[in-house]
Amino acid sequence: MAELGLDGMEIEFVRGVYMKAPDTNPVRILSDLLRIKLSAHAPYYLNFNAVEENKVKMSQHLLYQSAKMASLCGAGSLVFHPGFYLTDSPSAAYEAIRDNIRPVALRLREEGFPISLRPEVSGKVTQFGDLKETMALCSEIPGLLPTIDFSHYHARTGKFNSYSEFSFMLNTMADYLGEKTLKNMHIHISGIDYSPRGEKQHLNLAESDFNYKELLLCLRDTGCAGLVICESPNIEEDALLLKETYFSLA
Repeated sequence: MAELGLDGMEIEFVRGVYMKAPDTNPVRILSDLLRIKLSAHAPYYLNFNAVEENKVKMSQHLLYQSAKMASLCGAGSLVFHPGFYLTDSPSAAYEAIRDNIRPVALRLREEGFPISLRPEVSGKVTQFGDLKETMALCSEIPGLLPTIDFSHYHARTGKFNSYSEFSFMLNTMADYLGEKTLKNMHIHISGIDYSPRGEKQHLNLAESDFNYKELLLCLRDTGCAGLVICESPNIEEDALLLKETYFSLA
């Protein structure tokens, strides 16, 4: 990755947390040596709005374990999907998700793990992760900051694919969480295929209608900073495309 000229990476715990504490040392040392900024992604199957109590407890355990291992690796952020609405209203799901995440965030702070839990703006309309509910969740729980997946939100809404709409999203984040959070962003970008129900699959940027050039221009003009993770199938190629495009902006 360093040889390619990339300087950020997301550790994938998406299928489970199999790393142990002794395994984290080499990761932290090497990432520091190569100056690669790390984040991590918790398992996909978390659901803090599950009906079954054992599934909620398992989600809490996996979020904690993911955050602990990621922090020991030197990652500053842990991305996660909070859950699904199921048969609940968005407001009822919000309350359950908030109340079930809060003790994990508190435990991590009490144990001294300096990592931000980052609920992700989601791409499917059945998933918790609308822009404003994600911002509200982060505003209520210390230790939470959002993962802004601009491609997901385009797929979720069928809109939000222009400079002005990207600017609206950034202004919404600043309104909820303060302008300083725009200097500490965690962003996902990819090509995206979608239907009226939202995200179908990730695509390479060249195969998608996602307007990444205007997004990058908006991020630059707004003075945003942080970590951008590419989630296209051709990860390295599109990551380089994004980096080269950003630094070539007039």
